[in-house]
Amino acid sequence: MYLFIFALLLVLFEYMNSKSVLESYEKQLTHLEKKEKAYKDSIATLQDQMTDLKLFDLKYNDDALDYFENQGYNALELIPFIKDELYKLNNYEGDDHPIVPYASMTGNKMMINNIRLLNHKWIIANYSDGKYWGEMLIKYTVSDKKELKFEVLDYLMYRP
Repeated sequence: MYLFIFALLLVLFEYMNSKSVLESYEKQLTHLEKKEKAYKDSIATLQDQMTDLKLFDLKYNDDALDYFENQGYNALELIPFIKDELYKLNNYEGDDHPIVPYASMTGNKMMINNIRLLNHKWIIANYSDGKYWGEMLIKYTVSDKKELKFEVLDYLMYRP
């Protein structure tokens, strides 16, 4: 009789313990499912933003890439070359940057910071001297000798 009561109490204890463990796991699972849904929504939003950013990028513009390939250039090699040539303009003597239309007002050099090749003709870039910054639209051409010519189409300066 004592053995039966002891076994019954042991089974009851195991049942209650298992029930609380199961409820805890269900709460964790529900919480993780909510987090997973939030992460999936975030990923979808980021994918939409990436798609928007690809609209104005030479790497994803097939027509612009075809233009370079029809001219006999390897577009994947040309993109870093164009960026490097534009960044090389940051090494200049004197006060005036070769293409940035403003002189530095802080004593620092005016430098091109970021570049985005929009297509086979235009670049958008931002520049700064550490305190003042601005953006410019640049037209570029590649000659037969793989020489680049830059022409600033428009520019602006922000107020600090």
